[in-house]
Amino acid sequence: MNALIIIDVQYDFLPGGALAVNQGNEIVQIINELQSEYDLVVATQDWHPAGHKSFFTSHPGKKPFEEISLNGLDQVLWPEHCLQGTQGAELVPELLTNHIEAIFRKGMDKEIDSYSGFFDNGRKKSTGMADYLKGRGVTEVAVCGVAADYCVYYTANDALDLGFKSSIIERASKPIDAERYERVTADFKLKGGTVI
Repeated sequence: MNALIIIDVQYDFLPGGALAVNQGNEIVQIINELQSEYDLVVATQDWHPAGHKSFFTSHPGKKPFEEISLNGLDQVLWPEHCLQGTQGAELVPELLTNHIEAIFRKGMDKEIDSYSGFFDNGRKKSTGMADYLKGRGVTEVAVCGVAADYCVYYTANDALDLGFKSSIIERASKPIDAERYERVTADFKLKGGTVI
């Protein structure tokens, strides 16, 4: 059984949002069309509390996109985005949700970021998505959405580690940084992942 995992198609990650991914709006229709090709469709939603430690505003004197060490992990400092209960955190209305069976929220622990839809960045806590997919008999996942070089990649990479056959759907994903995307997908392919 195969599953489509739709990553973070939220207002704040699309043009006009707080952490907009260039041309992110262009993939929404493609994702809508893809949904009927999969046995199961799930999605993730970045869902940060106010004052999250991944926000540059939580670190006086720091600027957006600076890197720091946060609890022993490398952390990019992001503009405030996807705050719980705000419009920026909502899935965009253009995304068809009738086929989405479950939505997994991530980034809720103020102390640690969560790029992957499966775990926080320190792999201390699971979102429950792996158990859900395995419980439904899923053996293969395809990942799409934003941003391709962060949350899409980390989700697809963790899927491999969890024993799923895993792929990234390139035409239905957009990166923040195209060069970083090339680097991480090269590693992903070496590890046994597929880029469609």
